[in-house]
Amino acid sequence: MNHLADHAASAGTPGTLQRWLTGPRVAGLPVPTELPPPALSFEFFPPRTEALEQQLWSCVRRLEPLAPRFVSVTYGAGGTTQERTHATLSRLVRETSLTPAAHLTCVGASQGEVDDVARRYWADGVRHIVALRGDAPAGEEGYVPHPQGYAYAADLVAGLKRVADFEISVAAYPETHPTASSAQHDLDNLKRKIDAGATRAITQYFFDTEVFLRFLDRCHAAGITVPIVPGILPVSNFNQVRKFSAMCGASVPDWMGRLFEGLDDDPETRRMVAAALAAEQVRLLQANGVDEFHFYTLNRADLTYAISHILGARPKAAPAA
Repeated sequence: MNHLADHAASAGTPGTLQRWLTGPRVAGLPVPTELPPPALSFEFFPPRTEALEQQLWSCVRRLEPLAPRFVSVTYGAGGTTQERTHATLSRLVRETSLTPAAHLTCVGASQGEVDDVARRYWADGVRHIVALRGDAPAGEEGYVPHPQGYAYAADLVAGLKRVADFEISVAAYPETHPTASSAQHDLDNLKRKIDAGATRAITQYFFDTEVFLRFLDRCHAAGITVPIVPGILPVSNFNQVRKFSAMCGASVPDWMGRLFEGLDDDPETRRMVAAALAAEQVRLLQANGVDEFHFYTLNRADLTYAISHILGARPKAAPAA
């Protein structure tokens, strides 16, 4: 062994310790306790079956003690889940301490019909809307505004503000919406939504932190001042996410594929890799000053709860009866 080490040194190849000592040093992220816990929000989708209903409410009860700022409930293309969305939101108001936010889209309904849905939400105690243009219903080529409807999300935001004094969140796309003509056009559209009355933008998920930070720079340059909240998707099924990302315009770095390589039949290890990956992402964002996060839970609590814990979120004690 000594002979090999001497030979490597004489050949000009640095030994292991020499490489470690002379390579660039990477500063560590701040100690978690040095940073205040961020504001959190969670997204759920309305269940289609009894089993999924139980899974959803198990997820809700697990995450409720973390006292998120709000929880949102999605709305299917063309309003296909409208009644299930409404039922889920009503139950959240009645049975939990959570603040629900309702997704609402422009697709497949007149302005009057959308306004009626918004009024029902307000009557049920829902004060926060996530206003979206929405995707075309299945089987249709592309998005076409309803003849009597709100054409785009900026129009919807303005209309909702006329219905009631809702808090309104909108969508943002760090990597540009797939149907936008250009990144600048997409950014201009975000500015229109905010100028119409939105108070927050929630981003499409992303996996490269630099993509988000560069997007913040562009938003600031465009005169946008409301919070741009990163959407975080903990990934336990990499193949599924890769297929979905190809449709929605989110890039999936090659290095992510290598992390999940060989784990198709090993869900436990996949979850551990997913937790480590998302924790690194949010810690890096937090070190860069980001103090709000929106988690796409997929109605599963384990990864979201663990990552929230790493960020400093802790269960809040229930109020005394």
